[in-house]
Amino acid sequence: MADPPQSSQVWLAVETATPVGSVAVWRDGFALELTLRIQGNHSERLLPAIDYALAATETEPEEVTSFVTGAGPGSFTGVRIAASMAKGWVMARGAALYAYSSLLVVAAGSGARGLVCPMFDARRGEVYGACYDLRGGRVGELMPPTARPIGPLLDELASRELEPVFVGEGAIAYEDQIKDRFPRAQVQQEHVGFPRAASLLWLRRTVPALGLIESPAEWEPEYVRDWRVTGG
Repeated sequence: MADPPQSSQVWLAVETATPVGSVAVWRDGFALELTLRIQGNHSERLLPAIDYALAATETEPEEVTSFVTGAGPGSFTGVRIAASMAKGWVMARGAALYAYSSLLVVAAGSGARGLVCPMFDARRGEVYGACYDLRGGRVGELMPPTARPIGPLLDELASRELEPVFVGEGAIAYEDQIKDRFPRAQVQQEHVGFPRAASLLWLRRTVPALGLIESPAEWEPEYVRDWRVTGG
């Protein structure tokens, strides 16, 4: 089914997969974004931020036509809270649900328009990583989100002759290993390494079919690792 005219749509985006979270609202062709430090305080800080963003854009909750959320991987607590809020919101109010990998959200906001490998620090010597092709205004997944040590991940990229731009806190943490394997690799600066709600809005506008969740009640985010075992 085709989207209704964008002039009649209001999108609410939430991203909480990392310690730096954000909320954004898009309406009438303009977007407002709030960035907040949410480590350990997801529920306490997220709801007031949503209330503020809606009030600042003169939006009533019932006017939101799409709820767009980061799907992880990342902080298990943050991903669970965003997913629960998204599902509850759309099921209660009839809005559409869109979800995109939080790694893709980083890639989309990096400014790179080629091959991009976003990474989060997954602790225990591992990273969450993926690889995307963002050339020509399209979004192609070259390596799906995974959790593994940095060495095997770089081995796979090399075996597939992929030499992307690296971005994210995981890339910065393992920059030396990346440069040892790919001497010409570009590792982007820290300030572009967090997933942003504004990038979720860009994905919603650019590749809506990629993120549309047909059955919100059955949808689950991308934990990648078993959160019931690892916690966090």
